[in-house]
Amino acid sequence: MLIFWDQRLVFLATPKAGSSAVEAALEPLASVAMKRPDPLKHMSAQDYLSNLAPYLEAASGERFTTVALMREPVGWLMSWYRFRQRDAFDGEEAAIRRHSFETFARAYVDPADPLHAEIGRQSDVLADAEGKPLVDRIFRYEAIDRFVHFLEDRLDCAITLPRVNVPPAADVKLTRESEAKLREAMAADVTLYGQLG
Repeated sequence: MLIFWDQRLVFLATPKAGSSAVEAALEPLASVAMKRPDPLKHMSAQDYLSNLAPYLEAASGERFTTVALMREPVGWLMSWYRFRQRDAFDGEEAAIRRHSFETFARAYVDPADPLHAEIGRQSDVLADAEGKPLVDRIFRYEAIDRFVHFLEDRLDCAITLPRVNVPPAADVKLTRESEAKLREAMAADVTLYGQLG
């Protein structure tokens, strides 16, 4: 999460949706950068609105605009899978490297599987329980140029996002049946993503 005091702007970092690149580029311009621990870095919009927004508004006398990125849902899970392929993971995490993306996706679809709870959903970060967006402006990760232009206008500077935290390449094929089940399980994310301009 990045807070830009003078511009009354907050960037909420959605996991696996380019937040590391945004932080690397904009941290020097931010008044506050919450990079650790993960619950602060990836604070949900609901937690922000309940806890931090009232303080910022009381201290500044103005409401802060929130912005975030969202990745296409199946592509987002593919990114998680590739991320888990990194050599940095040991122990049980290393077992993921022995499984296909198909197996990984099936585990995610199962609400009883720990993987589902651990990874969560993008809509859990960006929307309320009914799927209503809680972030003022959500940009598609796949159209990140629009997000960059928005930031350039608000921050009044040119921005170049670096390539950081890039996961290794991996085979992320899915059968049609598995992809259909995955999209059904990710219905809240699919719906939210479809609403983005």
